Amino acid sequence: MNSKLTRRQLLGRAGVAFGAAAVGSPASQAADHRSDAAGHWFGYALNTATIRGQKLALPEQIEVAAKGGYDGIEPWMADIGRFAEGGGSLKDLGKRCSDLGLKVVDAIGFAQWVVDDDALRAKGVEQMKREMEQVAQLGGARIAAPPAGVYKPDTKLDLDRAAERYRAILEMGGQLGVVPQLEIWGGSANLNHVAQAAYVTAKAGHPDACVLADVYHLHKGGTDPAALKLLGREAVHVFHMNDYPADPPRETIKDSHRVWPGDGIAPLKQILANLAANHCRVMLSLEVFNADYWKLPALDACKTGLAKMKAAVQAAGL
Repeated sequence: MNSKLTRRQLLGRAGVAFGAAAVGSPASQAADHRSDAAGHWFGYALNTATIRGQKLALPEQIEVAAKGGYDGIEPWMADIGRFAEGGGSLKDLGKRCSDLGLKVVDAIGFAQWVVDDDALRAKGVEQMKREMEQVAQLGGARIAAPPAGVYKPDTKLDLDRAAERYRAILEMGGQLGVVPQLEIWGGSANLNHVAQAAYVTAKAGHPDACVLADVYHLHKGGTDPAALKLLGREAVHVFHMNDYPADPPRETIKDSHRVWPGDGIAPLKQILANLAANHCRVMLSLEVFNADYWKLPALDACKTGLAKMKAAVQAAGL
């Protein structure tokens, strides 16, 4: 980080990133998760990577998520784009989601919005804009903003510049009604830890700034669950749920090693308890890339994953 903030300045700019009492903008307060006074902190969504191997089209993914009992769905932009390019109506499909009781809680894209190369970044921002427009047509209000393009170990990203670039896409998203969520990638050279994401969201100084975290990526990037206490209620809206085995070790573990929540060694109780203690009302979105699960019938995989998520929440006493 090239510039330093005093504690007072950092807290003053944090707004959305720190403090359970933070007040977000109307976009960040979209009611797409459970939030009643009884302490139901979590809703449940399906990230469609979980059934990628079943090779379902987007409408089929939506149908199976609804039949599986989920509250929401988190589709990938590749599937959204493929559906639209094939002549499908995203607006009509969004209505179908609503009719089935599903919220489009987020969408997963890989626009290179944060890279240093000006030409690549311009293309990435344009891609982000196009994808935000598609998400809005589908009825969604959020899109992932990962550190795509700055993943390699020798790629160094100045976090102050990252904050400026994040604010720029937040402002663009404000015009389109879609909030980009700063996604942590544990294996990337930058934005691999909650501390970095918290700094960037705070420095961005925008009321919609928020973090998209993931059980696997917290482990891969070396984030202790206690760091989640820094993320206040308006800073976390969607959280990727999964688990990981004891072997391979953190340094060599890959996305493909993810397992169902509760079937690995992840500190799920601490993670979920810290989110709840901050009064974060979060959509837990199941995201695994396990080839064995892709061999299952899609509906069976969906039902199993949902049951595993709910069991993890119950085991945490929430």
